[in-house]
Amino acid sequence: MTASPRSGRNARPLEGPRVVTVDDIPQLNELFAEAFTERYRKDGMTGVRVPPLNPAIWRYAIEGAGDGALCWRDERGRIAAFNIVHHSGTEGWMGPLCVRPDCQGAGLGKIIVQSGVRWLRQQSVTVIGLETMPRTLDNIGFYSNLGFVPGHLTVTMTLDAALGERAPALLSALSSREKVAAVAACRDLTMRVMPGYDFTRELELTDRHALGDTLLVGPLEAPTGFAVCHTVPLVEGRTPDELRVLKLVLAKRSGLLPLLGSLADLARRSGTRRVAIRMQGDYPDAYRTMVALGARVRWTDLRMSASGWNEVPPVEGMVLSNWEI
Repeated sequence: MTASPRSGRNARPLEGPRVVTVDDIPQLNELFAEAFTERYRKDGMTGVRVPPLNPAIWRYAIEGAGDGALCWRDERGRIAAFNIVHHSGTEGWMGPLCVRPDCQGAGLGKIIVQSGVRWLRQQSVTVIGLETMPRTLDNIGFYSNLGFVPGHLTVTMTLDAALGERAPALLSALSSREKVAAVAACRDLTMRVMPGYDFTRELELTDRHALGDTLLVGPLEAPTGFAVCHTVPLVEGRTPDELRVLKLVLAKRSGLLPLLGSLADLARRSGTRRVAIRMQGDYPDAYRTMVALGARVRWTDLRMSASGWNEVPPVEGMVLSNWEI
């Protein structure tokens, strides 16, 4: 299959979509750093240089996406564009995705987004989304013209690490048999709070590759909450400095405050300085709770969904799910 747009330097149509493998990580990193540095330059931040990502993070994203990790190659076999497309049960989202600067302006961006949407629809998802920088008007307009509509902001907030009264229960501390049971119980909890959602793959990959841990709340056989956290640095060559919460599920929203205390404790015990949570705008009370605890606002992203494929927060409980790696 070929993509019809041609770049100014390509004499032939680009080939794709093809499935990304871990062998492609060096190329992905080079393209990612180049494309996003150029994006910042266009936004007026000429001094920003986006560094390569930690290869362990790329491996997590690629293995988590499976055959949804899509790329397009030029006539030399080099990656010209990619879209890492994920689904966790019925939740579907795209990211990161980008087009090589010398291949931009010919319609390839439209193709990679539409290919991602098509792949997600084949997975029978009910949510199709992505996140983009809210100040980047070009991106918002681009996705809007492809049928996406803006939702709430996602606000990245951090709390300082602090030891608690007792060590939190962790998936890594369990035996192999206990892990299987705990992961299944977390899946059941997620399905009850947000029917159709399933974060099993994220729990298992995090544990298998020692990227961080999953904090468990309540009885192991019937947890009332959990949080999948990564401590490996995002940037290649950096030391760990924060505990990043990728997925968080609570049976009751009243359980957030004690869970935040446990996460701050885990951050301290894991040797990081803070815990980072991407707070979705669907939960204003949770946002106010974090502000009251002294959380700092670090970053914002605009959550966008394909029209008719938007997420709906649970009536009870809470689900925070990163649409970023």
